[in-house]
Amino acid sequence: MRKPRDYDAELLTLNERTRNLRNRKLVQYGELVSTITADTLSVELLAGVLLAAVDNKDAATREGWRRRGAAFFRGTREDGRRPGSNAGSEPTGDGTASPPARTPGAE
Repeated sequence: MRKPRDYDAELLTLNERTRNLRNRKLVQYGELVSTITADTLSVELLAGVLLAAVDNKDAATREGWRRRGAAFFRGTREDGRRPGSNAGSEPTGDGTASPPARTPGAE
């Protein structure tokens, strides 16, 4: 005869896994803020910049931000240089990845 499933135990395990994933995500967000030195901004300014990014519906601007973030995680700057490198290369400057200070609602 087959052993009955313990649905309560499985649900508790899934809930714990979900809680652990959420906590890890929160820690990673904090590490990201610290890594990009956004922790030097005031909490109000950082919240305003993030809210403006969430509210922004312009696909070109969002794509520029996405490319800039992807370049950060690849270890390159937006202009294609490695961080700390003084050697210049052709910038990718399509004007869509504006700095956060120029984002509407960031002030």
